[in-house]
Amino acid sequence: MTANPEMAREAARTILREFGVKAAPVPIERIIKARNVMLQYAPLEDDLSGMAFIKDGVGIIGVNALHHPNRQRFTAAHELGHHVLHAPDIQKAVHVDKGFRVLMRDDVSSQGVDPLEVEANAFASELLMPRELLASALDASGLDMEDDAGIEALAKKFRVSASAMRFRLAGHY
Repeated sequence: MTANPEMAREAARTILREFGVKAAPVPIERIIKARNVMLQYAPLEDDLSGMAFIKDGVGIIGVNALHHPNRQRFTAAHELGHHVLHAPDIQKAVHVDKGFRVLMRDDVSSQGVDPLEVEANAFASELLMPRELLASALDASGLDMEDDAGIEALAKKFRVSASAMRFRLAGHY
């Protein structure tokens, strides 16, 4: 399987249109619940960000309650991406995500080798930091990628981590 991040981003844009999202932050919990997916928070091992599975026909997303709230939002969006994009795969087994490559930025992350993870990250990134809303925010003030305070402010507006915002702005997802 080859990753198709543009297909994943388009799936996210479709959801944004369905929910009439016009401003940041995107209401990820409301979107998940409206799609009849159970969203549960529980303390998990630190390297476990979240999981997605379908049990008896019910979609379930688990999120590590010990992580920062912005990271939890990305995890929830990422796992929703698995439900939207990879339902046949998560019906077979629990899909566990140990850390997000977009946040860990380790050697494995730079390789982007797992197509399911690449697509889920692209989906989450577009869902939480929609291209149109980002463009609007950047048109107003402009932004230098070396401007840490500017990145932090933009990340705060979208309720994502500064790392996730940097990856998004750099065009990685």
